[in-house]
Amino acid sequence: MSEPSTWEREGAARSFQPGDWYAVLGPHVVVLLPPSQRQRAAATWSAVDAGAGFDEVLDAVLADGLRGLPAFALVGRRDPARSAVTALLRGPVRASFTADGETVAVDGDAAVTWVERTFATVQEMVLVAEPVAAGPQLPAGDGLVRVSRLQQPAAAAVPEPLPEPLPEALRVPEPEPEPAPQEASGLDLVEELLTEPVVVLPEPDDLPPVPPPAPGGAAVPPPPPFPPPAFDADQAGDHDGLTETGRGPAVEPSPATSRPVARLAFSHGETVDVDRPVVIGRAPEARRFEPHDQPRLVTVPSLHQEISATHVEVRPGAGADHGLAVATDLGSTNGTVVVQPGLGPEELRPGIPVQLLPGAVIDLGDGVTVHVTNP
Repeated sequence: MSEPSTWEREGAARSFQPGDWYAVLGPHVVVLLPPSQRQRAAATWSAVDAGAGFDEVLDAVLADGLRGLPAFALVGRRDPARSAVTALLRGPVRASFTADGETVAVDGDAAVTWVERTFATVQEMVLVAEPVAAGPQLPAGDGLVRVSRLQQPAAAAVPEPLPEPLPEALRVPEPEPEPAPQEASGLDLVEELLTEPVVVLPEPDDLPPVPPPAPGGAAVPPPPPFPPPAFDADQAGDHDGLTETGRGPAVEPSPATSRPVARLAFSHGETVDVDRPVVIGRAPEARRFEPHDQPRLVTVPSLHQEISATHVEVRPGAGADHGLAVATDLGSTNGTVVVQPGLGPEELRPGIPVQLLPGAVIDLGDGVTVHVTNP
């Protein structure tokens, strides 16, 4: 059963506490933006007022990039016909969601980019921007208002109306029910088995002959079911003995991009565009990739062997990271550190992709760094 097209329900309307933050209130989404984002709030409201969905509203919020957006909150339904609610929070924004008598708190300060949570059902939501201004709770419909605290109940399920009966002249007569098949007796089953065609297997003498051995007495081996993996003899002795190359944790595949999402400037002078996966290391390998998703291999110098053979991967992001690059440590020995603009160093956890903002710096160790810029 689908939910109604508004979040309000009878006797429990959406309300807010006045403040300095901008709140964009739509039938399926709610957006909170800090006081410095007046133009972004106006553009977001234009998108919501035009009927934009959740992902389109997210595009409007991120249209000018994350660098100038210190905080935001986006809560709503990706599919208006379903009751699931998705929340994205960044910066000093706190939220609580009540479902089935249980309240879950979400804090936007807990991530570098944003925190994302999805709830199957939500009875009530409260968004709080810091600082909270003193004042009464006021009712709010769809529109653009200034708030410090927003409270919104979920929509109540509305029973779908029953279809009206068709006029007698338009009714189609129901087909006559077919008689139920009778159970087969034991004699019927025996007769059916006796009439089944018999499959005659070939005798050993009827099998095709084995091909004769090759000249010299050596038997011709059968062809392998799959082609063997490529092997580079120059890299055979360049493994560090600790990193398991080509066996990193699985990473979500990224969509094919017609243009690069970022540019990597290496400290040794090389520049690479991120329009497909880029695998970086002392002697990188790409055995775990599909043939259609072959990466670009970038070899970096490592005087003291601190960089693993296959160290880190940078690829176009998917889902909420679409349009940006993401970095994933591939189980390197000494780890990978990322420094985002305006933030402190963050050590990557193996197999966990992290979004890269323009201006980020990837530190591989051994004096090798990678600067992330716009393409």
